[in-house]
Amino acid sequence: MTRAALDVRTLNRTLLDRQLLLRRRGADALAVIERLVCMQAQVPRDPYVGLWCRIKGFAPRNLAVPMQGRRAVRMTLLRGTLHLATDRDALVLRPTLAPVMERLMYKGSPFGRQLEGVDTRAVLREAATLLGEQPRTRAQLAPLLGERWPDHDATALAYAATYLLPLVQVTPRGIWGRSGPSAFTTLGSWLGRPLGAPDVDGLVRRYLTAFGPASAADLASWSGLTATGELLERLKPELRTFRDERGRELFDVDDGRLRAADTPAPVRFLPEYDNVLLAHADRSRVVPEGMPQWTGIGWGSVLVDGFVGARWRFGKDAVVRVEPFAKLTRTTHREIADEGSRLASFLTDGASADVQIVPAGAASP
Repeated sequence: MTRAALDVRTLNRTLLDRQLLLRRRGADALAVIERLVCMQAQVPRDPYVGLWCRIKGFAPRNLAVPMQGRRAVRMTLLRGTLHLATDRDALVLRPTLAPVMERLMYKGSPFGRQLEGVDTRAVLREAATLLGEQPRTRAQLAPLLGERWPDHDATALAYAATYLLPLVQVTPRGIWGRSGPSAFTTLGSWLGRPLGAPDVDGLVRRYLTAFGPASAADLASWSGLTATGELLERLKPELRTFRDERGRELFDVDDGRLRAADTPAPVRFLPEYDNVLLAHADRSRVVPEGMPQWTGIGWGSVLVDGFVGARWRFGKDAVVRVEPFAKLTRTTHREIADEGSRLASFLTDGASADVQIVPAGAASP
C-alpha cells in the first residue's frame, strides 16, 4: 500500500537522522561505515571529516588504526569511484558491483574501445599476478602489461585491470597525517580471504535503510546499478512505499523511521564528497532549488537547517573559510562559527586555527 505523500522537509530530516547528522552518536567507526554502506574516499581526508560529523569524540586514530590493521579498505566501488569500506563489506560489495565496473569500463570510458581483440581474461590474470606480487601504481603496471601485449595501448590495459579486478589502494595512502603512492594490490591478497557471493537484494535493502525512502532513480544514481525499477518491484512485497510531493513512488524498508519535518537540525560541515550529497538523483531533499549542487573542487558543504547553505575549505594558513550562499542570521552565524572552530581544531589535531566567515555574495570565483 502506498502511503501519504512525504514533503521535502520530512525527507530531509529522515535522511539526516539515518545518516547520523541530527546528533553525534557514541559509535565505533567501523560500525558507522557499515551503517552508511561505505563512504566516498577520493579525497583521503573526506572519510575522517565525514566520521567526525557523525561520531561523538571521534579522533583520526579511530579510523587510521583499523585501516592499518586492514579492517577498512579504500577501493573502487559505487559508481566506479573510490570508497572506504570495512573489510567484510568489501568482500561482498565488490562482486555485487562487478556489473557496474564492467559497464563503466566498456561503455563509460575511452579505454574499452582500445581493447578490441585482446583476451581480457588473460590480461586480468597477468595483472592479478603482478599486483599480487607487490602493490603497483597504474603507471608501474602499464608498461609491464604493455610488454606482454605490445599491440595494445598499455594505459588501457592498466585501466582494464583497475576497473575489472577487485583491487584495494594500499596504505599508507589514506592514513591521517601520512601519504603514499596510489598503489594497488588485489583485495584477496590484502585481506587473505576470498570474495563472497554477490548480494544485490541485500545492497538494495541496506541502501534504503541508510538513505530511504528513495526512488528507483535514486537507487540507480547512488549505486550505478541498472534495472533498479525491476529490483524494487521484485522486493516490493517486503517494503513500504510512499509518494513525494511530485507524485514519484518512494520505497523504504518496513521498519524505517521517519522524522518530523520540524525536527531541529544543527549546523554540520560535510566533506567535499559526502553520502548525503551523492545518494539521490533528486538532491532537493538536501540541496535547495537554485542552490549550487557542487561547490567546487576542494570545497565541502555546510548544512544550515538541514540544507546546503554555505561552502567551506581548509587552507594552508590553518583557516576554515566559510562562504554562505545567502545572508545569515546572527544565530546561524554564531552556530557556523562554533562548529567551524571545532572542525578547525579537529583538522589541526588540536592546534590553534581560525574560522573566517565571509559576507554572502563575496564568494571566491
